[in-house]
Amino acid sequence: MQQFMKTQVMKTQVCIIGAGPAGLLLGHLLRAEGVDCVVLEARKPDYVRSRIRAGVLENITVSLMERLGLDARLKTEGLPHDGFNLADGERLIRIDIADLVGQNVCVYGQTEITADLMDAAEDRGLQVNYEAESVALHDVGGDAPYVTYTQGGVEQRVDCRFIAGCDGFHGPSRKAIPASVAQEFELVYPFGWLGILADVPPCNHELIYANHERGFALASMRSATRSRYYIDVPLTERIEDWSDDRVWDELAVRLGPEAAAKITRGPALEKSIAPLRSYVFAPMRHGSLLLCGDAAHIVPPTGAKGLNLAASDVHYACAALVGYFRSADNDGIAAYSNKALARVWKSERFSWTLTKLMHRFPGDGPFERAMQVAELDYIASSRAAQTSIAENYVGLPV
Repeated sequence: MQQFMKTQVMKTQVCIIGAGPAGLLLGHLLRAEGVDCVVLEARKPDYVRSRIRAGVLENITVSLMERLGLDARLKTEGLPHDGFNLADGERLIRIDIADLVGQNVCVYGQTEITADLMDAAEDRGLQVNYEAESVALHDVGGDAPYVTYTQGGVEQRVDCRFIAGCDGFHGPSRKAIPASVAQEFELVYPFGWLGILADVPPCNHELIYANHERGFALASMRSATRSRYYIDVPLTERIEDWSDDRVWDELAVRLGPEAAAKITRGPALEKSIAPLRSYVFAPMRHGSLLLCGDAAHIVPPTGAKGLNLAASDVHYACAALVGYFRSADNDGIAAYSNKALARVWKSERFSWTLTKLMHRFPGDGPFERAMQVAELDYIASSRAAQTSIAENYVGLPV
């Protein structure tokens, strides 16, 4: 006779779906405030650690790590940047963000942020259940939602008061919000970014975003000895057709002679092509479900807003949840979506604007190119224009 194993039930105040930086950051912040929570992650820990992502941190992300006391490595290994550069094929236009807005950004890989949060979980009492398969959200519109999943072949259930969907664009959380109340806004770009990661020193101590007649390029870094470069390519391109030498040759042309003279070539540690899209889902809250990060919005990597938007979502979500559990204040929960979306749309605007400025779009003609030239000339000569770019780059207030 076949035996059926009884579903194991856990009770907590907040169930967090996804152990990326958004889910882990929210989990740590809630635990620090005395709110019970558990994090569910579909992948193995090694996979979560291995995901390579961007790493230009705004003040909001740095401040949350400082608040948790998990910023030791960030302080010693992170690279503070007081500016960045826009290139037009012949010159570098430096945006001096420290002088313009009195702030800076910090280059510290998202992979490292994730590692810091993962390593501290056990000591901080944050329960993370990895390899949680077939995650499903139930009754999210009411006051008693629950989550089911399987782990090691055993059916599991988490009863909670709130669910935080931090499970990325392809996770189940967003899909749990009824289509009747949902709005989706999307722009798919006609190119992708081909990225190469190599253990070589960067060609410049600050990032360079380049607009060249052959296409866009970005020179960035993960550390003083590890560089990350990108070029835009048509969506029809295959990574197999791009040898390391071909990528380096193209970068040298697009970044311009000043940067090209300082490029150090090396074998690729990782090489891939990522499509670009702008995407916003609304509302970011339905009933007892709050969405954070890529579950609710995607920005093109131009301007490095993805991780930082997730951090601001977490900031708002944590404040709302803590207010609810400490003083039965439901106002923060009710306001969460509008508050988060207001910042999301401003960041989407900046990423979209910078993408339009620095890329050559198929179908663009002489007029569109003339507008790019005029805009770059204006930026180069106007402190007001540079100030606007700088305040968006470092991150608008939360």
